[in-house]
Amino acid sequence: MADEMRDRTLRGRDLAGLGGMLTGTVVVGLVLGLLADSAADSSPLWTLVGIFAGIVAGGIGFWLRVRSVLK
Repeated sequence: MADEMRDRTLRGRDLAGLGGMLTGTVVVGLVLGLLADSAADSSPLWTLVGIFAGIVAGGIGFWLRVRSVLK
C-alpha cells in the first residue's frame, strides 16, 4: 500500500522536470517565432504566436504528466 502511494506522488525531481518542460516549450516557441518573424519581416506576429503555442504545448504536456501520476 505504501509503495502504491509513493508511486502516485510527484517528487522534487519530477516537479523540476515539469518546470523544465514548461520553460523549454515556451523558449522553443519563442525562438521559432523569432525565426519566422525574421524570415517574413512581420515582427512581432509570429513571435507572439510561437509563445502562445509554447504555452499551450507546455500546458498540455504538464496536464498529461500530472494526470498519469494521479491515476
